[in-house]
Amino acid sequence: MRHLTLPAALVVATSLLGGCAAADQRVAQTAAPAHPEARSYDAASDASADVDAALARAAQSGRNVLIVMGGNWCHDSRALAGWLETPRFAALVEQNFDLVFVNIGMPQTGDGHNLEIARRYGLEELPGTPNLLVVAPDGTLLNPDTATSWRNAASRSEDAIFTELQSFAQVAQ
Repeated sequence: MRHLTLPAALVVATSLLGGCAAADQRVAQTAAPAHPEARSYDAASDASADVDAALARAAQSGRNVLIVMGGNWCHDSRALAGWLETPRFAALVEQNFDLVFVNIGMPQTGDGHNLEIARRYGLEELPGTPNLLVVAPDGTLLNPDTATSWRNAASRSEDAIFTELQSFAQVAQ
């Protein structure tokens, strides 16, 4: 029986987990990330009920819903959640959105959770984490082309993330 060496095992794990796994190794080797981090993906919550409640609030307020689908294991998911907790982003979110964090486990390895939420909006596959769905009060997905493109959230600039979110806040006004 042949055993993989540690570097070979990391290559295999990286190919299975996508961008987050490789980047998690790089982040672990540095002193501090260039972005805030938060662990906001609650595995115990009823994600479908949380999304439904946010949509109900949005129907009353006219605000869009931000559904952030990720996992605490993923540094890109933690980075996006961290930015959303900063005062600059928190003010934007509070004024313009209802925010829901959804734990999706590790769909890349077959251990996905709450994937039916993405399917509601026509997203059959989530190629990585995080995913950011912007949903109008009527339930329409406003960003079908970019919802699954957030795998590099940790390396995006604060201003780039803010500008993209702000563009959807303007839709809600």
